[in-house]
Amino acid sequence: MTLCLAIESSCDDTSVAIVDDQRRIHANVVRSQIKAHAPYGGVVPEIAARNHIAAMEPVLEAALAEAKVSLNDIDVFAATAGPGLIGGVIVGLMTAKTLAAVYQKPLLGINHLEGHALTIRLTDGLAYPYLLLLTSGGHCFYCHVRGLGDYTLLGGTIDDALGEAFDKCAKMMGLGYPGGPVIERLAATGNPHAYDLPRPLLDRPGCDLSFSGLKTAIRYSLQAQEVTETVKADMAASFQRTACDILEHKTRKAYEMVGASLPIVLAGGVAANQAIRRRMESLATELGTFCVFPPIQLCTDNAAMIAGAALERFAAGETTELTMEPRARWPLAELQPIPA
Repeated sequence: MTLCLAIESSCDDTSVAIVDDQRRIHANVVRSQIKAHAPYGGVVPEIAARNHIAAMEPVLEAALAEAKVSLNDIDVFAATAGPGLIGGVIVGLMTAKTLAAVYQKPLLGINHLEGHALTIRLTDGLAYPYLLLLTSGGHCFYCHVRGLGDYTLLGGTIDDALGEAFDKCAKMMGLGYPGGPVIERLAATGNPHAYDLPRPLLDRPGCDLSFSGLKTAIRYSLQAQEVTETVKADMAASFQRTACDILEHKTRKAYEMVGASLPIVLAGGVAANQAIRRRMESLATELGTFCVFPPIQLCTDNAAMIAGAALERFAAGETTELTMEPRARWPLAELQPIPA
């Protein structure tokens, strides 16, 4: 059995996980920074980096205790090496480098997006290939996942990510941060047909996405009326329905682009939204395939997904030099296919 200890710190969650090569998650500890960033309505990079430094040691100790192992038992160390907020990425990667050097074990620096892309293989053992929709606070794109490191970008947002749109919509209505969960809860009490919101790029070929105009329309609509609790609920429901409509339409386009009957995988923080899940399941059934999602707790940033990707790469014979540099930008398409 190969045991991997992985660290994820690319945004505002400090996470350490211990996973083995039989897809067993022995620990996956996540410490959130929501309270630190809530007053600002979004993540403040400097605050995030400082919190990662403070949280890293106790989160590491908690993961080891939960897994009932010591650092001597670990066979390979891994960490997110990018993309992400560079301060946080540095904290996690440097911690993993130090542990690998001290315990003289291999290191793997993992692409954060690849972690999301391969989570379903860790949780469900899904075989390659599949169509991936990765949608979160910072990313939103379609990708043909053919194999380890073999990713073809089909299209993505030309402006804002959908998770960011959820957050901004919630902020405009004074609902707090993060916006995704609160919008989903409020939408359950509202009228999804109360507002006819724009659906950008639906008249264009391909599967590129845009959410900036949708946010603008919501702001103007809110400014033009008294924002009551009923208005908030109706706007949340209308926004969520519009997001579902956009994703359904563009996922259909992406499915046509791959030209094969593939499973559809929804990953990233927005994949926790139950309305979006139901819409994607319905679409998959219509297309004659199926749609799968990671468990809710593994949709948002976590170290278990980094461990899963690291174990796949380690099994393929790959390791990372201790000189690897952290990266703020690291497109998934820059990775190279790893022979099976």
